[in-house]
Order: sequence, then structure tokens, then C-alpha cells
Amino acid sequence: MGRVRHAERFTWAATQGVNEEELLSNLPEDIQRDIRRHFFRFLNRVRLFTLMDWPILDAICDKLRQNLYISGSDILYQGGPVDKMIFIVRGKLESISADGSRAPLQDGDVCGEELLTWYLEHSSTNKDGGRSRFHGMRLVAIRTVRCLTNVEAFVLRASDLEQVTGQFARFLRNPRVQGAIRYESPYWRTIAAARIQVAWRYRKRRLKRAERSRPSEEPDRILGTCSQYAFQPGQRG
Repeated sequence: MGRVRHAERFTWAATQGVNEEELLSNLPEDIQRDIRRHFFRFLNRVRLFTLMDWPILDAICDKLRQNLYISGSDILYQGGPVDKMIFIVRGKLESISADGSRAPLQDGDVCGEELLTWYLEHSSTNKDGGRSRFHGMRLVAIRTVRCLTNVEAFVLRASDLEQVTGQFARFLRNPRVQGAIRYESPYWRTIAAARIQVAWRYRKRRLKRAERSRPSEEPDRILGTCSQYAFQPGQRG
């Protein structure tokens, strides 16, 4: 019950009891678009979105919904589905990998961004020229994202992200955009770190095997050299 009361107090403090979506829905579309652009100006702090033109930003802003999380909540958890992208407006979080390593997240950061790349990599074009849907497929989280404080965020749900990637797949496959996703992403940094660790362990095993083989090889090499000189014709003892 304590967490419920905490959540209620935080929600009231953040929204003052106003349902922004309901207010927006009663306004003309062009005014809604301008207001959304103003609300979501925090997107300019996310490097990925600085590469995007307004049509795709408008499509994303139209789908974003405000979410509030209280301290101690897990936004994503290891082994669970990645069903949303979360854009952090205010608050502090941490990304916890399977090996226990931690990466901080704060205002302007994004989590669940691996969902965008996953959709782009697994989508295909059907015979009608449309994008295929992902029936029965889902991405599983390899980390836990935990709130260290109360967090205000905007969320892009998986179904909405699928629609956006279908509309703007060509742009989102741009190498610059893909590079920005991977550069900013704690998920992709974790993947890169794991691959580096695997490569390093493999190299260490090879070096150890090489070192173990040297003592047995060295006497044979010396003996062979001695035998060569011992049996050369014309030499005397």
C-alpha cells in the first residue's frame, strides 16, 4: 500500500490531475502537432533524433505517451519482453547487465532502443509492398533497467514503433542513424563489451597453449641442431 500511495502522490504532483491527452484530442490537428513539438523538445537532447527530419519526428511524437515510474521500479527486467522504448525526461536510473555491471541513465537518455534495431533487422516486405507483422515474435531483455529516483518519461509502445519503422524504414536503415543507435545505446555497448571479453579470453587461451608447448619443443630443436653438427662428414671429435 505504501508504494501505491507513493505512486498516487507522484502522479498528482507531476500532472496536477490534468489529462493532457484528453485536452489535446479536442484541439485542431495542426495545433496538436505544434503543442506536441513543444512538449517533446527534449527529443533534441537525444543524439539519434537530431538526425531525423520533422515528418518522422511528428510520427514519433504522435505516438509517445507520458509514463511515470516510482523509485525502485523495474522498467525492463532481464528475461522479460522488451515491449517499449522509454525516453527519460527527468530522473535517474541504472542499467544492470547479466554480469552485474551497471551503467547510469538520466535525463535525455533512452532505454529499450534495441527494439528499434530489432524491428528493422527482422522486418520484411510482403507481396503487396507492405511491411510484414511480427506475429509470435518478441525481443527478450538481457538487462534490467531500474529507477533510482522517481522518473518522468515518454513511452513508445512496440505496436506503435512497428508502425513507425514500417513508414520510415529506409531512413532508419541509414548507416548514420544505425551508428547513432549503437553509439548511444547501453544495450549495444553491453553487447560490444561481451564480444571483446570473449575475444580476449580466446586470445589468452591461445597464448597459454603456445607457452605450454614451448618447453617440449625447445629440447627437440636443440637436439636436432646438435645431431646435425655431430654427423656432418669431414668433422673430427
